[in-house]
Amino acid sequence: MPSLLDLRRRIRSVRNTQQITKAMKMVSAAKLRRAQDRAIAARPYASTLRRLLADLAAVTTSDETLAEDPLLARRPERRIQLILVTADKGLAGSFNSGLIKAAQRFVDEHAEAEIEFELLGRKGRDFFRKRGVTVSGEQIGLLHKVKYADAAPIAQKMIERLRAGEVDSVYVIFNEFKSVMAPRLTVQRVLPVELPARVGQVPDLPDYIYEQSPRELLDGLLPRYVEITVYQAMLESAAAEHAARMTAMDAATSNAADVIDTLTLRLNRVRQASITKEIIEVVSGAAALE
Repeated sequence: MPSLLDLRRRIRSVRNTQQITKAMKMVSAAKLRRAQDRAIAARPYASTLRRLLADLAAVTTSDETLAEDPLLARRPERRIQLILVTADKGLAGSFNSGLIKAAQRFVDEHAEAEIEFELLGRKGRDFFRKRGVTVSGEQIGLLHKVKYADAAPIAQKMIERLRAGEVDSVYVIFNEFKSVMAPRLTVQRVLPVELPARVGQVPDLPDYIYEQSPRELLDGLLPRYVEITVYQAMLESAAAEHAARMTAMDAATSNAADVIDTLTLRLNRVRQASITKEIIEVVSGAAALE
């Protein structure tokens, strides 16, 4: 049975850990609000850009050269570029492990293809660096403060590799922020771009008047669409990371409180047993003197 001193030390240690996890929860909660606002604010832009692409695709359906565009042409996926967005830090529950498992499943499902990894985040980089996979690039610290200026070069790199024929398709794996308790693991194809179909016609929707030809606009917007897709994935992943860490630290704080209660109960029992033993010894000694 542990001594009173050992139990007091353990209680003090767990209480210090509880203070740390509580502070980390508060920090993550503050960061989550800002990251959530940025992710939600970027969604209308991406949605509007997709609708505009759908309108342009509807206008340019008669263009026979459209299917030959490298950013649109579908071909057998023999070489795949996979962008994996993970966190730079741990203590976020299953946030990183879920992404890594999804990447491993993706590799197993495309066993016949050559897959190159573009690793965004320290956790994914550290894991796959030891697995002998082909890494085309790695970026650390981007999710600390997500910037469009950081996402655009990554997207341009993917576009150049696709146009040069180095890869046949590009996918991104990230956690989409849905709620604090339930992020959604997402595997999304970035390239070649799948133009959304224009569903129905809204009577009040005016027809666009294009200063440039619709095809020129489409050629200009496709790279921008790829950039905003990568940027959106980084924003969503940053918000989901803070949500996962806040939830994990909240659970850790509650667990620490339970451990402190259990250790306090054991401490009281040991102390009571020690007092009882001393009383018995005093009574026994007094009885022996009579």
